[in-house]
Amino acid sequence: MNNKYKTIIYAAVFVIVMAAAVIAYGFLSGTSEENSRPLQTEENQVLASDFTVTDINGNAVNLSDFKGKPVFLNFWASWCGPCQSEMPGFNNLYEKYKDDVAFVMVNLTDGIRETVDTANQFIAESKYTFPVYFDTEQDAAIAYSVMSIPATYFIDSEGYIFYRRSGSLTEKAAEQYIEAIVSQ
Repeated sequence: MNNKYKTIIYAAVFVIVMAAAVIAYGFLSGTSEENSRPLQTEENQVLASDFTVTDINGNAVNLSDFKGKPVFLNFWASWCGPCQSEMPGFNNLYEKYKDDVAFVMVNLTDGIRETVDTANQFIAESKYTFPVYFDTEQDAAIAYSVMSIPATYFIDSEGYIFYRRSGSLTEKAAEQYIEAIVSQ
């Protein structure tokens, strides 16, 4: 094979690899349209799945316990960098909207990489005030097919998912979706 054909093949492979990298980056960073979009329309309403987690005292809590109130549902872990970066903004939003929105901050507590103790230590050191719930049985993660974190859902007061986001979310963007579910 001569050098001209080798160069063409290398260039084609390079273009394919770069295109795959751009697509993968969009998916993994949570910026692709598939990972971040409003879900609720007149024709297509997605009912939020119920699940059971535990509160800081070990009491069972169900998502359905918040029925009739809009819900900010976030899946996170203390070892997750993007989760850590969005938490201060979420705490600000909790302080602002806690009377109008149920904040359900679900820690993915696998008992190995993340424990109730490590999650509680992270929350205490960071001085966050939002309520934390522990998914020790992975009931919530399974119900929402959580494959990566952070993952955030905005659920209206009727129990329908209005918006979902895979990947980190800014305080400003989260507030816009909170305003949307509060005003419905």
